[in-house]
Amino acid sequence: MDIDIPDVKAEVEAVFAEYERVLMANDVDGLTELFWDDARTIRYGGGENLYGAAEIAAFRAGRAAAGLQRTIERTVITTFGRDFATASTLFRRETQPGKIGRQMQTWARMPDGWRVVAAHVSVIPEPG
Repeated sequence: MDIDIPDVKAEVEAVFAEYERVLMANDVDGLTELFWDDARTIRYGGGENLYGAAEIAAFRAGRAAAGLQRTIERTVITTFGRDFATASTLFRRETQPGKIGRQMQTWARMPDGWRVVAAHVSVIPEPG
């Protein structure tokens, strides 16, 4: 299996950047589009366990837009072949001093483009 094929990695880096852009804009439709529209899509969040695209979309639609701004660091995107990738990043929010967020996404190439098929978001105390 080929790891980090340059053109595939560039595609995933671009879609990851688009995810970050729509997240910061609280573009619910854009976020929904970037997740696989399937009952098997999972997103574990800081206070919720969401099973299926419908639960994820409902969560996003009901979430307040305030406090979403963040900075990201140590992003690692790895592609496996031409159709599978992982993206992991740390994030910080001014509204959560002393904490660091962690986000992991599994991306798969679908007929309509790259989509998140599984995600995990959590926040922990800043390691000492």
